[in-house]
Amino acid sequence: MNQSETIAVVFIGVLFTGMLACLEVGRRLGRRAASDSAGREGLSVIEGAVFALLGLLIAFTFSGAATRFEGRRHFIVEEANDIGTAYLRIDLLPVEAQPEIRDLFRRYVDKRLETYRHVGDMTLGRQNLAASQELQTEIWQKSVAAAGRSSNTAASILLLPALNAMIDVTTVRTAATENHPPVIIFAMLALIALATSLMAGFEMAGAKRRSWLHIIGYALIVSIAVYVILDLEFPRMGLIRVDAFDHYLVDVRTSMK
Repeated sequence: MNQSETIAVVFIGVLFTGMLACLEVGRRLGRRAASDSAGREGLSVIEGAVFALLGLLIAFTFSGAATRFEGRRHFIVEEANDIGTAYLRIDLLPVEAQPEIRDLFRRYVDKRLETYRHVGDMTLGRQNLAASQELQTEIWQKSVAAAGRSSNTAASILLLPALNAMIDVTTVRTAATENHPPVIIFAMLALIALATSLMAGFEMAGAKRRSWLHIIGYALIVSIAVYVILDLEFPRMGLIRVDAFDHYLVDVRTSMK
């Protein structure tokens, strides 16, 4: 379990425990205020508004996380297509220049796969990313030089734009892995979840016995919903993963004979 996943699990554990505690505190406060029925008038309006806010916040946060998750999967396919297209267009270069550039492409794809296989290790991830960027520069420089020596104008017209797209998509993918909601959003989500637990416990004070089904069920459902959101935001570190889409890059690498 890497550091980010550990932080997520701890966060959910603290949220679940905090919600149980707030439900109990709210119940005790409610029992103390049970005799003051007049003072409880109109509270349902406030409670309804806060619960609605929690629902909206979870819905919008989940929707954004799901959209970013799909975007990350799309960028994997886009990168595989860009690399495959650029590799095929190496045929436009002079024959003597092709073997070296093809070998650079193989090393480049290997390094790109390594970058995302070890994304949980920040140090190794940065090293692999830097190495892949160096290979990008080398591929570009050698391709430009080879295209300049070629009498075939299609080498420059078709290959270089394909290489440019291949390089650009790596920046897009890197930015996508860092694209998350501000921490304040998750803090507010946790705070409102605790507030609703306090209010729910207050309303449950009229019952003689605690309904553990409702107490544990509410805290568990909200905690699971928040965990799924976090899992979608970090899709290479939890249960919901984009790793399955890496086979598109693996297929491209396999095709590089």
